[in-house]
Amino acid sequence: MTPTVHPTAIVDDGAQIGSGSRIWHWAHVCAGARIGTGCSLGQNVFVGNDVIIGNNVKIQNNVSVYDAVRLEDDVFCGPSMVFTNVYNPRSAITRKDQYRPTLVRRGATLGANCTIVCGSTIGEHAFIGAGAVVKSDVPPYAMMVGVPARRRGWMCTCGVQLRGKGAVACACGARYMIDDTTCIPQ
Repeated sequence: MTPTVHPTAIVDDGAQIGSGSRIWHWAHVCAGARIGTGCSLGQNVFVGNDVIIGNNVKIQNNVSVYDAVRLEDDVFCGPSMVFTNVYNPRSAITRKDQYRPTLVRRGATLGANCTIVCGSTIGEHAFIGAGAVVKSDVPPYAMMVGVPARRRGWMCTCGVQLRGKGAVACACGARYMIDDTTCIPQ
């Protein structure tokens, strides 16, 4: 199945887009970008040259995925969420040699209008709440909210908040072992 690219979208020569992916209105995918299969890039999405996007990734409207960002499979980027790639940008000073890599692990959700400051790793199946500002690494399955983002709980792979400590079961049947600092699937 070939990718679908809206007529208003710009996909530069050299960009790799996987089968079944969809690029919507006024999106721009730069030449060096690699996008997996079954992805959806919403209206006004920008994807830089040094970007790798896994399979089945959903990027909602008005998101810019800048150089040095990696999104693993099944990541969800909510509307107007923000990635950065330079920690201390200045207009008059070029700092392209100071890009800090950002890694978003498999199955993570980045809520609408959240900001991921460069140099962070978002753990698998983590859930970043709308409007949160992430300035450091996030553990797998963590639910992060606020400015700056703080862990307020744990999330199941199905997207339901987990309650309790010790052995915890979700309504979907998934089981976890939870303590004060980790959530581990069983």
